[in-house]
Amino acid sequence: MHKLIQAVLNSDEKKALHQLIDTLSISGKRYFLRNEIQQTFAECCHHLSQFGYAYHSSSLSQLMHYTHEIILDENSVWLVVRPWIASQQVWRLTLDLATGSEMTLQSLLDVLDRQVNCYQPHILNIDFQPFYQKSPVIDDPRNIGQGLAFLNRYLCNKLLTEFDYWLKALFNALHVLEYDGMQLLINDRIQSGVELSQQVKLGLKFLGEYAPDCPYKSLHLDLQALGFEPGWGNTASRTRETLELLNRLIEDPEPAILEAFVARVPAVFRVVLISINGWVSQESVLGRPEIRSQVDYVLEQARSLENQLQANIEQSGLELLGIHPQVIILTRLIPTCTETQCALPWKKVEGTDNTWILRVPFQEFNPAVTQNWISKFETWPYLESFAVDAERELLAKFGGKPNLIIGNYSEGNLVASLLARRLNAIQCNIAHSLEKPKYLFSNLYWQDLESQYHFSAEFTADLISMNAADFILTSSYQEIVGTPESLGQYESYKCFTMPNLYHVIDGIDLFSPKFNRVPPGVNEQIFFPYHQIKNQDAAKNAGIQALVFEQQKPHIFGHLDQPKKRPMLAVSSMSAIKNVTGLVECFGRSLELQTHCNLILLTNALDVVTTSNSEEGREISKLHALIDQYRLHGHIRWLDVRLSTHDLGEAYRAIADRQGIFIHFAKFEAFGRTILEAMISGLPTFTTQFGGSLEIIQDGTNGFHINPTDLDGSAEKILQFFHQCDTHPEYWYEISNRAIQRIQEQYNWPVHTRQLLLLTKIYSFWNYIYSDNRHGLQCYLEALFYLLYKPRAELILAEHLKR
Repeated sequence: MHKLIQAVLNSDEKKALHQLIDTLSISGKRYFLRNEIQQTFAECCHHLSQFGYAYHSSSLSQLMHYTHEIILDENSVWLVVRPWIASQQVWRLTLDLATGSEMTLQSLLDVLDRQVNCYQPHILNIDFQPFYQKSPVIDDPRNIGQGLAFLNRYLCNKLLTEFDYWLKALFNALHVLEYDGMQLLINDRIQSGVELSQQVKLGLKFLGEYAPDCPYKSLHLDLQALGFEPGWGNTASRTRETLELLNRLIEDPEPAILEAFVARVPAVFRVVLISINGWVSQESVLGRPEIRSQVDYVLEQARSLENQLQANIEQSGLELLGIHPQVIILTRLIPTCTETQCALPWKKVEGTDNTWILRVPFQEFNPAVTQNWISKFETWPYLESFAVDAERELLAKFGGKPNLIIGNYSEGNLVASLLARRLNAIQCNIAHSLEKPKYLFSNLYWQDLESQYHFSAEFTADLISMNAADFILTSSYQEIVGTPESLGQYESYKCFTMPNLYHVIDGIDLFSPKFNRVPPGVNEQIFFPYHQIKNQDAAKNAGIQALVFEQQKPHIFGHLDQPKKRPMLAVSSMSAIKNVTGLVECFGRSLELQTHCNLILLTNALDVVTTSNSEEGREISKLHALIDQYRLHGHIRWLDVRLSTHDLGEAYRAIADRQGIFIHFAKFEAFGRTILEAMISGLPTFTTQFGGSLEIIQDGTNGFHINPTDLDGSAEKILQFFHQCDTHPEYWYEISNRAIQRIQEQYNWPVHTRQLLLLTKIYSFWNYIYSDNRHGLQCYLEALFYLLYKPRAELILAEHLKR
C-alpha cells in the first residue's frame, strides 16, 4: 500500500486527489464512507480528459478502490484502506498531499473522537488480541469461516508430530465422557492412550467373530471386560466401524477420519436454544412480525436437533442405558401476551417427543414494563437475573446439566455466555443480524442514540459474548468478513470507538477457527415447490389465492385492475432497512414494469395508527404517499394479514402458479430466510446485493441480484427477465427449477444439524486440551461485564423504574 500511495503523491494524479478532497469538503462533512467516496470520485473523473484511464486504470483509482473511509482533520487527510479482506490500514496524508505515513489504529480512533468533539487523551482500551496469540489461527482469508476443517487438519497434524502427548489427550477426552454418572465408551480397565490403542485392536478381533447385525446388548459384557462401555454402536458392525475409525485415527490420522470418528462420539444429549425477546409461540403466527424468522429458525432447529440426537443415540447403542435426547427452547415468559400462549411456563413443541419451550419471566422491577413485551433494545437490565432464574429451571427440567447452549441474537448470546460458564457447557453463538453494522455511525454517535437504542449496552454485550463463545455459527462467509467492497458484520467489531466510553483496538479475531459457516435449512413440509400438487390443500390454496389477489378487507389496501398480470411479491416488516418504500418507488418510476406486472406486499402493518413504532410509522406514511404520487392504485395490493407459516407457504405457491417473482429489496440483509422459502417454492427471486443473498443466489443462474440504491437499474433488470420469459416461455421454468434445486441441495436442516453437533464435539475436545488458555480470557470478560456492561444496564433500569 505504501508504494501505491507514493505513486499517487509523486505524480500528476495528486491533482485529481486534491480535487476529490476539495469536492468532499464542500459538503461541510468531515467523515465519508465508501459509497460516497466512490460516487464523488466518479464525478471528479468525468471532468478529466482521460476519464476511462483515471477511473479504471490509474494508481488513484486503485487507491480509491481500497479506501473505505476518509476523514478530513484540521491539518491532514486520513484514509482507512482495506487492501484485502479482514485487514485494514490507516494512512495520514498532509493537507498539501506532500507526504503520507501509516498510522496506528489508536490514532485513528482519536481522530474519530474529535469528529464528534469527544476526544479524551485517556480512555479505556479494549484489546482481545493477546488472548488469541497462542492459539492457532487460520492464515488464508479465503478459509475464514471454515474453523472445523482447520481444527481437523491441525489436530491430525499434532497426532503425527506430537504423538504421545496427543494420544494421551485423546484418551483423556474420551475417558471423561459420561451421562449422569454412567460411564460411556471407556472404563477404568483402560488406563492410558497406549492401552486404548491396544484394546481397540483386541476389540476389533473380538467383534470379527460376530454376525454384523448382532445387537450390542449381546456383546455388552464381553466388551466391558475389554474396557469398553456403551456408545460405540448398536450392532456388532456399527461398533466395529467406530472402533476401526479410532484405530485408523491413531495409526494414520487424517481429517476425514477424525471427522467421521468424532461424529459418532456420544457427547451431546441435552441442548438449550435461547431466544429471549419474542413471543416464542407455535399457534398461527410465530413471534412478532419483526422476529418471525428468528422464532421459525429456532423451532425448526430444535426439531431437527431432537431427530438427529435420537438417531445418534440409537446408532450408538445408548438406548440400552435408557438415554433419550432433551431439547429446551429458553425464552421469556410474557404475562400480557395478547392471544398467544407466551404466559405458559412449559409447553411441548408440536411434532416432537421431548422438545419443550421453557418460559422464564423477567424479574418485576417495574411491572408496567416487565409484564409486557418490550423491544430487544430494552431487555438489557433483566438478562443477568434472567440467567440466574433460568439456570435453576433448566437444571430442574433436564435433571442434569446441558451439553450445548445456543444463543440467538445479542441478548440471547449474552445469556448463553452467562449460563455456559456456570454450567460448563459448550457455547454456540448465532447472531443472525448484528445491529452495529445496520445503523451507520451507531458507535460514533451512540450518545445521541442511547435513549432509543441503548447501543452502549448492546455493543458491550456483543464483545463479551462473541469472545466467550466456543464457536460461532454464521449463515454466510460475508457475515464474518464481508466482501472486497464492504465490511462483514463481525469485522465491524474489530476496531471502533464509542467516544467518552471506550476504544476497541481489537474486538475479535476474524481468523479464529471459532467461526464456522453453517447455513440454516428450510421446513420442506411447509415450503415446497408449487408443482407438488399432491402436497397441497386445494381449499386452502384457493382461499389464499382469493386473499392475495381479490378479497377486500379492512387490513387489505388496494385492488388490481388486471389481476392476471404477473405478480411481484415482497414479504417484509415495515422497517427502514427492509426498504419496502424503495421497492414501491422503483415500481412507481417504471411505467413499463407496471404494464407487465402487479406488486403484492405482505407486511406487518399498513396504517400508522396501528403501530407504536415511530420508524414503522414513518415508513407506512411514506409508502402511502408514494402510492398516491405514482398513481399506483389498481397496480398494487398491500396486505397487513398475519399469515400462519402454512398459509405463507401457500402464498408463495399462489404467486408461482401465476409465474410471478419474489423480490427482496432490503438495503442490507444478513441472510434472509424468506429468500430460501420463496426459492424452494419455485419463485424466481430478485434479492439485494448487499448481504448474505450473494451466497444464496448465483446471479443469472438460479436467481438475480439487484442494487436497491439503483431504482432504475433494478427495474430494468426485472424487465429483462420478464421480456426473456415472454420471448422464451420456458425461461421462467428454468430459473424456477434451478432455484428449487439450489435450496434443496445447499440449505437443509439435516446437514445443518449434523454439522452443528460435530462442531460441539470438536470444540469440546479443543477446550479440553486448551483449557489453561481460557482462564485469562474469562477474567477479562468478567471485568468487562461487571465494570462496563452492568453500569450501562443499570442506567436503562433506572429509566424503566420511572415509567
